[in-house]
Amino acid sequence: QDYYGKELQKSEDLKTNACITSGRPHSKMVRDALECVHEEVVARYYGCGLVIPECLSSCRILDLGSGSGRDCFLLSQLVGEQGHVTGIDMTEGQVWHRTGAPPHPPRSSPTLFPSSCQVEVAKKHIAYHMDKFGYRKPNVEFFHGYMEKLADAGLADESFDIVISNCVINLAPDKRAVLREAFRVLKPGGEMYFSDIYANQRLSETVRKHRVLWGECLAGALYWRDLYSIAEEVGFSPPCLVTASPITIGNKELEDIVGDCRFVSATFRLFKVPGGSWAGPGQVIYNGGIVGHERELVFDANFTFKEGEVVDVDAEMAAILQSSRFAEEFLIRAGKANAAALQGCCC
Repeated sequence: QDYYGKELQKSEDLKTNACITSGRPHSKMVRDALECVHEEVVARYYGCGLVIPECLSSCRILDLGSGSGRDCFLLSQLVGEQGHVTGIDMTEGQVWHRTGAPPHPPRSSPTLFPSSCQVEVAKKHIAYHMDKFGYRKPNVEFFHGYMEKLADAGLADESFDIVISNCVINLAPDKRAVLREAFRVLKPGGEMYFSDIYANQRLSETVRKHRVLWGECLAGALYWRDLYSIAEEVGFSPPCLVTASPITIGNKELEDIVGDCRFVSATFRLFKVPGGSWAGPGQVIYNGGIVGHERELVFDANFTFKEGEVVDVDAEMAAILQSSRFAEEFLIRAGKANAAALQGCCC
């Protein structure tokens, strides 16, 4: 709150590009949905890009670190009136100084809004969005709480199809607890789809305690290999890398503190694959039924599924597709995968 509220007056004040992550291009449907979100919600938002998976109709989604609710209101449109979106955020408030501009202003001359709790900003605009979307009853709710302690907010076991997170897990001291809680609240076959910052080595005590590097989302970055070990320990399938891009610091003082450590912004997808799922490699055919991805589904950095095309997959990917919400979108049959597919989604 202090760093974003007092030190940063505009996006140019950022000392790295960690908080401006880039990912895959989004469909027109997603871009149009974003245009329907209230300007105060967008102006109050401090996330990185958009973290929007595919095949969302009627899904129940949990957004960790939902802030003012931009992604929740966007997802509200994509899941439809029969779906549901829950946002949880720890931010008590945000104080803007001088110009009142957020660190990532959506326009050149941002509108000024009085300071208030991020969760309260989100709640205040529920009725506006439900009316705009033509929904008879709200399909969005917001809680103030911590992503390491979702039970404290009353979030039950196996109650969500998807958990998303937009560059906030790096701010949690206990990443293992975050993934453990996400796994707990996901239904069998559910997915955690999230972006975050990763380091190519474990960070020194000096870096981990540096105030500015915390504000820049770097001091809390997880060593990327630890993500794989924590995911396995918690019970997730091996992480599937979706996109990754290097982070530049561009500040001599901070570069000297960081030393030879390098950072990337990356989006991963983890699945809660139930026991007894597909036991071997297979061949899959995408039926083209996902809205916005009818011709082609770019699943991750290794697997792209084109409509009607036979694709060899390893056992892990076959189990993910068979047990998840994607099952109805694919014909899956047993078969020996080729050498390229045996690399797996976690490479």
